[in-house]
Amino acid sequence: MIGGLESSDEALATARAAGEAMGKRVIDAADVPGFLVNRCNRPFGLEGQKLLTERATDLEAIDRICRLGGGFRMGPFELSDLVGVDVGFEIAKSFYELSFGEPRWRPSPIVAKLVAAGRHGRKTSRGWYTYEDGRYRPDDPPAPEPGGGDGRLVVIAGDLPVAEELRGLAAGAGYAAVEPLGAEGEVPWLAIDCGADPDDPPLQGGPVAVLCADGSLHMLDPAGGAVGFHALPPLGDTTLVEMTRSATTTDVAAERAEAFFANLGRHVEWVQDAPGLVLGRIVCQLVNEACFAVTEGVGTPEDIDDGMVLGLNHPRGPFAWLEAIGAPHVLAVLDALRAEFGEERYRAAPLLRRLAVED
Repeated sequence: MIGGLESSDEALATARAAGEAMGKRVIDAADVPGFLVNRCNRPFGLEGQKLLTERATDLEAIDRICRLGGGFRMGPFELSDLVGVDVGFEIAKSFYELSFGEPRWRPSPIVAKLVAAGRHGRKTSRGWYTYEDGRYRPDDPPAPEPGGGDGRLVVIAGDLPVAEELRGLAAGAGYAAVEPLGAEGEVPWLAIDCGADPDDPPLQGGPVAVLCADGSLHMLDPAGGAVGFHALPPLGDTTLVEMTRSATTTDVAAERAEAFFANLGRHVEWVQDAPGLVLGRIVCQLVNEACFAVTEGVGTPEDIDDGMVLGLNHPRGPFAWLEAIGAPHVLAVLDALRAEFGEERYRAAPLLRRLAVED
């Protein structure tokens, strides 16, 4: 429900009562571009388009990562085709114009090219995908069966929520999953660095997989043999983990990390290197946009989460994502993206930065 500058309390009360009489959850939004839900969902499409522009991977993989890794019913390109690529492009241009050039809302040139070619999505039978007999992609495969750890030692360092969840999943799959001190000098089959504490024993002796949150693999392990990965909690709701490698990543690190995640019951999608890889960039930007919206009085965290879940069928709202992932993890991805790409679109909302300090 959007109140204008001259909207009376009586008019707003009448509108609210009408919505509630229809059994709807009524949320409040300020009179700004996109109101609440469409504004907070801006990064879902725009960051997906930027990933495609950078050739992080192909559009089919971006959509698949969002579905299997994030629990979204559709990826950004599927959603764009459903809404209409041309409609989405006009909305993007409107956002950018009305905000006087907000970098987070800059439209993508690749969308302009698609629109000019008349590929407007499902309504023209071609958009990002080609639609024949109602089908445009194969069904997603079932997740691998977990198991096969065979008691092998896996050291998982870090105190982020993703590290805690990985230790639990690894133990459930039969690995001897411990924190660095628990290895007691034994060489691990695989070491996983989710932000190791400098005071812990160094991760050495076995192959290493590095969480690409506070930097890309190239920044975190320059000229090293580690493999990179990224995943977002809650991991129990996901069936996919992203991985990346550098020119110096060893084959044994890549093979063991891929086997490890498969034994956790997860598909692996190989993508190009960047902080947050694919899903991390999209979700952390959703969280960041929601934090900006709250700071600017566009809506409350509760209304934003309910709007995204009930209005857009997201698996959870941005603030539920924030609670599951942890503010330090979200902020690390955004700060690393801003440092590596040098773009203002990745500047963190002040609210997010405060929450990370308090976490």
